[in-house]
Amino acid sequence: MSLRLKLALFLVPLYGLLGVLAAQVRTTNAPLFVACEGVLLGSLLLAWQLYQGFMQPIRLLAAGTAALQAQDFSLKFVPVGEPGLDQLTALYNRMLEALRQERIGQHEHSGLLEKLLAASPAGVLLFDFDERVASINAAAARALGAPAAALLGQAVGALPAPWGPALATLAVGQPQLLRLPGGQTYQAAAAHFLDRGFARRFVVLEELTQELRAQEKQTYEQLIRLVAHEINNSIGAVNSLLSSFGHYAPQLAPADQDDFRQGLAVSSGRLTQLADFVAGYARLVRLPPPAPHPFDLHAVLRNLGQLLAPQSAAQGVSWHWQLAADGAPLVVEADSQQLTQALLNVAKNALEAIGPAGGNVWVRTTAAPPTLTLENDGLPLTPAVSQQLFTPFFSTKPGGQGIGLLLVRDILLAHGFSFRLERGDHGRTVFHLWLTNQNG
Repeated sequence: MSLRLKLALFLVPLYGLLGVLAAQVRTTNAPLFVACEGVLLGSLLLAWQLYQGFMQPIRLLAAGTAALQAQDFSLKFVPVGEPGLDQLTALYNRMLEALRQERIGQHEHSGLLEKLLAASPAGVLLFDFDERVASINAAAARALGAPAAALLGQAVGALPAPWGPALATLAVGQPQLLRLPGGQTYQAAAAHFLDRGFARRFVVLEELTQELRAQEKQTYEQLIRLVAHEINNSIGAVNSLLSSFGHYAPQLAPADQDDFRQGLAVSSGRLTQLADFVAGYARLVRLPPPAPHPFDLHAVLRNLGQLLAPQSAAQGVSWHWQLAADGAPLVVEADSQQLTQALLNVAKNALEAIGPAGGNVWVRTTAAPPTLTLENDGLPLTPAVSQQLFTPFFSTKPGGQGIGLLLVRDILLAHGFSFRLERGDHGRTVFHLWLTNQNG
């Protein structure tokens, strides 16, 4: 029952009774009746004023409550001249102004944070309480290789590989390095923040590709120069001695001369192999900047196929060509010599992955945009090997130098080309190359 109804139930019977009593003296004492009627009217007027005085704070509280529920902090009340009510009005107005300023500050801070995240070169993924992507900035979407709209709502373990498994097990305070199939290196770090009293997780992705590449290159350049200098000096001296020893062969017994010459030939051949070994590292150090010029990519691919045809035939490898525009010239802008060397290394790796048991190599191109895909059905990449790809001096081959893919990476990054070497959904090893300069 409302206060207004209670007051009405109290006043109506009371004034009804007073009216009946006043009517009893109307015929016997007219002046007294008139006086009673005047008192009743004055009492009614005073009761109405008291009612308005009681209801005004209630209406004020009701309007203020409705404004708070609607989160309308712009509503202000005007003083009415009643000291107690004016004090309540002033307190309410100050409270609403504080809430309005706090809300404006929160919106400004939220807008600034959104702009900072959008412009940040570091990727940021914010997860909800169910470990699903609630927010992702542009840098994180680029790192994951998918549009931000397609990633929202996905469970962390369902994110594109290798991100999903890595971020699902990423512990707070334990940053982890992650190498992508395109040669990029990222550091992922997780942290928590409180949302309505509960912890939520977010991950920051920082790309370290350029920094690590510069450090790696500086380190192995110094090492290779030192080793090449010492080995080449020693090879020159030893070759000179071996050549001199060859003049003493006629002085030996006829039965020993062939063994002596054979021993010198083996030693000289081994020194030549050692020189070639060092030269391979030296070429990596002396890689010049690319000199781009237009050339026909399809012609380069056909030349590579002819160059590797004897090895492919010996291994029983079949090449399948799916070239854009039925093999018509596909003109791209790049350093043809460097790109040919990079593609030759990738093709040789494909043949080595297939091995002597035989298999298939697929070569596909597209014209708009110009892309190249080289795929093989040899031994598939394992997650452990995928994390070591493009690492200096890492090789899965016995006696491998670990510079083939490193040279591929340096050549393609110098051109500004994007690339990926990964295990496809069908289990094959796939090399993707986008022949457009991503650096502008």
